[in-house]
Amino acid sequence: MRTAFGAEFSGAQGFLNSATYGLPPQFLVDALRRHIDEWQSGTLDAGSFDESVRRARAGYATLTGVPTESVVLAGSTSAALALVAASIPDGSRVAVVAGEFTSTTFPFAAQSARGVTVTEVPQAQLPVVAAGYDVVVVALVQSADGTVLDVAALRDAVAGTETRTVIDVTQAVGWKRLELGWVDVTVGSAYKWLLAPRGTAWMSLSGRVASAMTPHAANWYAGHEPWDSIYGLPLRLADEARRFDVSPAWFAALGAGLTLPWLASLDPVAVEAHAVGLANGLRRELELPPHDSAIVSIPVSGAEDRLRRAGIRAAVRAGAVRVGFHLYNTEDDLDRLLDALGDNR
Repeated sequence: MRTAFGAEFSGAQGFLNSATYGLPPQFLVDALRRHIDEWQSGTLDAGSFDESVRRARAGYATLTGVPTESVVLAGSTSAALALVAASIPDGSRVAVVAGEFTSTTFPFAAQSARGVTVTEVPQAQLPVVAAGYDVVVVALVQSADGTVLDVAALRDAVAGTETRTVIDVTQAVGWKRLELGWVDVTVGSAYKWLLAPRGTAWMSLSGRVASAMTPHAANWYAGHEPWDSIYGLPLRLADEARRFDVSPAWFAALGAGLTLPWLASLDPVAVEAHAVGLANGLRRELELPPHDSAIVSIPVSGAEDRLRRAGIRAAVRAGAVRVGFHLYNTEDDLDRLLDALGDNR
């Protein structure tokens, strides 16, 4: 058991795969087990998960720097963005980064029958061309290699324009300090750096985007008073962004209601410095340029097998080994990784 930032983590040794899924803190595992026991015994209280949703919503808002009332509960990043994509006008021009994760881009590409066009541009060029598009869709941190968006440049580029900004924070929120109140849409899945079970994602909406959206997945939980919205018409949805909520996946919501507030309570500067410090330590050893990202793409042939034999858990993305350093990683993990890479560094 490894202790990090006041929480305990089992299995953290050699785990450098947080960009695929995060490790749950022990307090979450204990809570899940209690609730599974209640489920098995028939004593589970369905209404108790409302508090988990409330806490997770507030936690996401704090972690991203957006208003709590703008935050929507979704099941996945792509499902959340599908509502946004369906709301953009016919013929809209959308700019995305070349090679972007498809759960971010596919919802917009699927609108082609309405005359929506999606153009791939190099990430470095995105701020340069952003104002010439109706919508810009981009991940803050690229899934494949950890490249970080120049957020300040993009903000300056679209300031005072009609361009809508959609930023996927899935590979950033949880380790990186964020202040994204200016963004029209942020979205992030909770099962990676936010350390929750798979099954929830969170999205924030600016007023101008929310007013153009239709709650295509309207359901009882999106009601003004959810437990009074179970049966019968008329439609009576919440006034705030919560009208786009999905009905929560209970155990996923439970986990998010524990890990997001916990992460939001930590010093974000310290968490980011810890993760990026380990990642840049690896970059120095590999003679790669420093970069303010917790994700490192390792251009070493055959490294995947060597890491597996050494008990290092990582992933292969875009033809290279991808490792990610989170708050539960230590110098021991870095040393173990370097030993496994050996003379091929």
